[in-house]
Amino acid sequence: METNPQKVKRSDNGKNILIIVLIILVIISGIKLYTDHLDKTRKSEEILILSEDNNELNRRIDSMTYQLDLRINEINKLGGDISSLEEIKNQLTAERNLDRKRSAEEISALNRRIANYTTTLQEKDEEIIRLREVNQQLFAENEDLKTTQAEIQDEVVQLNMSKQELQEKVDIAARLKAENIVVAAVNTRGREREDGFRNRQLERLKVTFNLADNKVANQGPRDVYVQVIAPNNQPIFDVARGSGTFTLDGREEFFTVHQDILFDNTQQELTYFYEKGSKYVAGIYEVRIYVDGYQIGTKSFEVK
Repeated sequence: METNPQKVKRSDNGKNILIIVLIILVIISGIKLYTDHLDKTRKSEEILILSEDNNELNRRIDSMTYQLDLRINEINKLGGDISSLEEIKNQLTAERNLDRKRSAEEISALNRRIANYTTTLQEKDEEIIRLREVNQQLFAENEDLKTTQAEIQDEVVQLNMSKQELQEKVDIAARLKAENIVVAAVNTRGREREDGFRNRQLERLKVTFNLADNKVANQGPRDVYVQVIAPNNQPIFDVARGSGTFTLDGREEFFTVHQDILFDNTQQELTYFYEKGSKYVAGIYEVRIYVDGYQIGTKSFEVK
């Protein structure tokens, strides 16, 4: 029996068309799977970014709340009005305690509010300066009442000198000085080691020094700032651990730790602790101590 060539050809054509259709369907299915994968990946990335934005916003809220606490404590101590700052802090605390993720619009709006609060902090810093001046004046007036006859006679002698020359000499002589500076590493057991320590020995950094005897310096409130300068010549700071900024030579500088003291010329000893929360880079570090906008002492130490 002979095979009809036309029938065989039509059969082959049908098979070819079927194969082509199947290939097209496979390609379409592959493209669909790929686009679905891209869409899921994009949505996952958006969720991750939004989660990171929420975490970053929470860190900003924590930092701003910490800065508000500093101003509230300082103004309250100086006898000023803290109601507006407490209202802002309560709003931020309520926002921080929300048990849900914020939307992108909510994050953006809250970031703008926090940025606006920076102006409020600056205004309160100016108020703190004014309150300190008033307190210093009251302190000085109280001290004047206790001035002895010998001190009055000494002031009369000084007034006979050139005013400008005297002022320059007094300004230099009145500068405080840090002495007996000791930098130590404190491990988790509370044991201390001085200089040449390693990260495993450095749970907390301890800085201790005395304020040298200075009969010329005015007694009263002082802000004492400590900078820890890393080997890259940048200050180590973390606002969540007590760091912040102060003014030095007309510019803003970060400090590592800080204390408000009442200078009484008793060679008082000051101790600072700083827990970095991460490893120190090996190298030479420098501790710089500042009061009233000038450096009063420095000390280097090495982390191996």
